[in-house]
Amino acid sequence: MKLTIGHLYPDLLNLYGDRGNIQCFRKRLAWRGMEAEVVPFFSGDTIDFTELDLVLLGGGSDREQELVCGYLKEIRQSLKEYVENDGVLLAVCGGYQLLGNYYKTDKKLIEGLEILDIYTEWEPERLVSNLILNSPLVKTPIAGFENHGGRTYIGNYTPLGKVAFGYGNTGKTGYEGVVYKNVIATYLHGPLLPKNPEVCDWLLERALKRKYGEEQKLMPLSDELEYRANEYIVNRYNDRKYVWKEKIKKHT
Repeated sequence: MKLTIGHLYPDLLNLYGDRGNIQCFRKRLAWRGMEAEVVPFFSGDTIDFTELDLVLLGGGSDREQELVCGYLKEIRQSLKEYVENDGVLLAVCGGYQLLGNYYKTDKKLIEGLEILDIYTEWEPERLVSNLILNSPLVKTPIAGFENHGGRTYIGNYTPLGKVAFGYGNTGKTGYEGVVYKNVIATYLHGPLLPKNPEVCDWLLERALKRKYGEEQKLMPLSDELEYRANEYIVNRYNDRKYVWKEKIKKHT
């Protein structure tokens, strides 16, 4: 089995190690005997989303987001069709904001792609913190790092998770990110996926199912180091203590 992964604008959108998410996709497929072809798309490249099984849209500064939005407008409709046809997409920070209707900064209004009916507005105090979520998508808490001036309002969409530590979408709602069809949009940097292998596998399983037309259950991996790293972060910043000994033992 093989997945083709599109990495959109890595020359402009790669804050806080977002490229690590691509490496996580590749390694977790390779460890299971599957292949990943990673196709980077740079500024001005033509993108055929019908050829892609999984897409990463990373984070960038306000200036870089504005530049990228200009390129994305040209393929807005094809990206929207990809999402509506259950295309698998991970959008991080700036990529998350770009999926919405607009991002209102302190100086201007950056038009979004209108893929999701959400919007972002800038406030002077940045939300900077380690971030821990409890999410119905996975069994273990999701851990990462957030650093954003924008507050994203998601309306009636399903959030990625409930904030156990940190700020999340607005610093007030108690929720973070968005899940829509096979899209995960989030402020979690770090990068996200190496710290949270279950989230990576959630995306991979859906990409495999969409491509090969049947329910996919990935072979379990040990993930001992990943679970220990997750346990350390969660227990450092969360009052509730999680111990992954049984989960680690099960897969070793």
